[in-house]
Amino acid sequence: MDSIDYYNKYAAKEFEETVNQDMSAIMKEFLSLLEEGDTILDLGCGSGRDSLSFYDQGYDVTPLDASEEMCKLAEIHTGLDVLQMTFEEMDFDKVFDGIWACASLLHTPKKELSDILKKIARALNDKGILYMSYKLGDFEGFRGKRYFCDFTADSISEILRDSGRFEIVKLWETEDVRSGHSDVKWLNVLARKI
Repeated sequence: MDSIDYYNKYAAKEFEETVNQDMSAIMKEFLSLLEEGDTILDLGCGSGRDSLSFYDQGYDVTPLDASEEMCKLAEIHTGLDVLQMTFEEMDFDKVFDGIWACASLLHTPKKELSDILKKIARALNDKGILYMSYKLGDFEGFRGKRYFCDFTADSISEILRDSGRFEIVKLWETEDVRSGHSDVKWLNVLARKI
């Protein structure tokens, strides 16, 4: 079972666990680097929680997820059309001012991330903003039925530097917003396309 199969099978459970989490403080950091009405790609939108928030704040948002079942739930929740495609299938050329990848790229193996970052950079307009979040650590492999790739500030900085496409605007750690996950720390990354 890969991550997409997992989210197809457990879509309702994942939706219920994530749809009401408050990401407003982190969103504020991201949106402070954008202009009102800018285009945002919600990459791995899951429940559509953040897409709906961006939309309600007047941004032109495109939700995208690889899981067919998550797309269906996100469309019902947001009233927006959700693109069903994998990160590898993305083929945008300078379409978005911001890309929001909240806890979505963490299922991408480290060795595949540089190719995904190329696609993300291509999808962003000049000086576009990328937000990513990862569990803090150096683990890579399966936790239960899903593959995870954790990062530290140093390891994500190295990948972004090696990509030659992004400069880091801000790196910071936060607590997990989900109840019962106080042991989990998150690494948040804001980067600008260069």
